[in-house]
Amino acid sequence: MGASLGPTELVLPTAASDPTGSEGSVYLKSDGSLRIKTSSGWKDAADARGFSASGGTENTYSGYKSHTFTSSGTFTVVGASKSVDYLIVAGGGGGGSRIGGGGGAGGMRTGTTTLSPGSYTITIGAGGSGASPNSNATGSNGGDSSALSVTSNGGGGAGNGDDNDSGEKNGASGGSGGGGAWAYGSGGSGTAGQGNSGGSAYARSSAHGGGGGGGKGASGSNGTSSVGGNGGSGSTNNYRTGSNITYAGGGGGATYQTQTPGSGGSGGGGAGGSNAGAGTNGTANTGGGAGGASDGGQNGATGGSGIVVIRYAV
Repeated sequence: MGASLGPTELVLPTAASDPTGSEGSVYLKSDGSLRIKTSSGWKDAADARGFSASGGTENTYSGYKSHTFTSSGTFTVVGASKSVDYLIVAGGGGGGSRIGGGGGAGGMRTGTTTLSPGSYTITIGAGGSGASPNSNATGSNGGDSSALSVTSNGGGGAGNGDDNDSGEKNGASGGSGGGGAWAYGSGGSGTAGQGNSGGSAYARSSAHGGGGGGGKGASGSNGTSSVGGNGGSGSTNNYRTGSNITYAGGGGGATYQTQTPGSGGSGGGGAGGSNAGAGTNGTANTGGGAGGASDGGQNGATGGSGIVVIRYAV
């Protein structure tokens, strides 16, 4: 050890090791780093300052603090580095039209990383728009959500039905895949670790159901001759409040006339339409896929927007 220091005394010791000194002493090491004596010993200045962060909606519970972003913003870290948990959910896919499929849920990812002081851009994906009955395109994919160098992929748009077989029947791939549309449409694929595939539509007949969109927890169900496919279930996460919240459910497939439409998957998936009705939008800030529209000429519903949650122990 080097020479003893008094409180707030600043010296440039020749030794690389910490000197003796009372709490509050400060010194500049020979390598140019600043050290401060705390109640628990010498620390680099940044570490002695401690970790703090700002951004989003803040909540403290059961030994944790969370920052929730329901729109794009910035997460700022000052002081020391710290390990954080993250939840990143992308926007859900848009529903199909004319006995369309359900939109796929936005990709959902969780993990842990260590953050150094700095500013981190948070991007929240929008829900995808529904397909038009007069287009040859699927519903739009949801927007990607990203944070801390991690990206979740937007949910796949649903297949779009058409009397003349000119619509894009197959669901699009995404975080979870969109459901297929009447007739013969197949579901899109999901992204490994983020979601699951969409269901297929029932083949052409006098009765038909669109396929359900995939969810984080399960694939979408296939449509049958009288029932639209249900959206795949979502998955729970407790980072936001300490209690489980379900995210990333798939949208339900539509059906013809008075037949039974598919239900939305748990976690914000919208239900499919029936009897010439439109489907239900995915729930905002869950990444839920949109429901498909029936045979009344409506656009498919809109997917739910995504969300990002960052939490750490306090």
